Amino acid sequence: MAAPPVLTVSQLTRQIKDAVEGNFPLCWVVGEITNCTRAGSGHYYLTLKDDTAQIRAVIWKNTASRLKFAIHDGLEVVAAGPVEVYEARGTYQLVVEQLMPQGLGALELAFRQLCEKLQAEGLFAPERKRPIPRFPRRIALITSPTGAAVRDMLQVITRRWQAVDIVVVPVAVQGDGAAAQIAHALRNVHKLPGVDVVITGRGGGSLEDLWAFNEEVVARAIYDCRIPVVSAVGHEIDVTVADLVADVRALTPSEAAELVVPHRDAVEAELTKLQQHLSKALVSQAAAARSRLDALASRRVLTRPAERLHDLARAVDDLELRARRAMSHRLAMIRQQLQAMAGQLEALSPLKVLERGYSVTRRVPSGEVIHSAAQVQVGDQLETLLQAGRIVSRVESGA
Repeated sequence: MAAPPVLTVSQLTRQIKDAVEGNFPLCWVVGEITNCTRAGSGHYYLTLKDDTAQIRAVIWKNTASRLKFAIHDGLEVVAAGPVEVYEARGTYQLVVEQLMPQGLGALELAFRQLCEKLQAEGLFAPERKRPIPRFPRRIALITSPTGAAVRDMLQVITRRWQAVDIVVVPVAVQGDGAAAQIAHALRNVHKLPGVDVVITGRGGGSLEDLWAFNEEVVARAIYDCRIPVVSAVGHEIDVTVADLVADVRALTPSEAAELVVPHRDAVEAELTKLQQHLSKALVSQAAAARSRLDALASRRVLTRPAERLHDLARAVDDLELRARRAMSHRLAMIRQQLQAMAGQLEALSPLKVLERGYSVTRRVPSGEVIHSAAQVQVGDQLETLLQAGRIVSRVESGA
């Protein structure tokens, strides 16, 4: 019996590699992403699992760069690609060449993910949206120069309001590179002199056709644009990220043209209405002023101005007379009060006491009034005041 062939590890692994890769050149696998990591090289390494098994997978950088949505743990996906064996470790993995979210289109998922991200950053906030000028001087149309949308906008604008300049900034609105062109135009449109409002958009189409206006680079360019932006993408039922970030969203390109310029007939009608209103207001004010003038002219102060002066002169004379009478009365009362007070003072005067025979004795030279003999000593010099004259004496004795 012949001995079985003995293989090296490399030989066995190579045979397994040939068998696996030969039988699984392309397979479709549904599973949940777990252990997802992004290497510095841009490659993604992850695991696809279901309830009972799992398989390692890799998404090379070139494939990952084409994905419209963000991948993360917990996302249910359908992956397609070949199964490869990594000989150095003896493991196998699915090389993902196509990836779609399970139950939801890739573009729809990417749209939702970007909306959640930008809303969290405040790019959709109503308070940051700017008003567009009522009478723009120059409008920039960032769109395809050959599409139906630009023709519709030009026709509507020129029909409604001729007093405006229009500049078309040509860009691709679908396909590879379209988003970059739109974003570049939005970031540089302020360099065009006199532009005070921007319209960007295109006509209707599929979600794929409109996708350039769902790219993050376009959303951020609208947000950073120094001029108010009106977004006009597709039809009424189409909603793009550009619509949500723009200062004003128009349902169609034609409606955008209607929003940015007034209608000449409406402005003329408004001016006529204002003119009539101003005329009525001026007539009313003139009538009110005439009525006030008539009322003033009929007042006596104007018809007989000297009468008022005479009345005032008489009033001044009356006040003068009353003041003099009051002053005379007041002076008489003061004189009576002074006389009464003088009588009281005279009755209390020491001179009156002296007239009745009394005298006042004072010590010399201090002037101290002597009330008792105990206040003096023998030899003290005294001065006695009489009703008429004075006597200076010296004490000889006292008791």
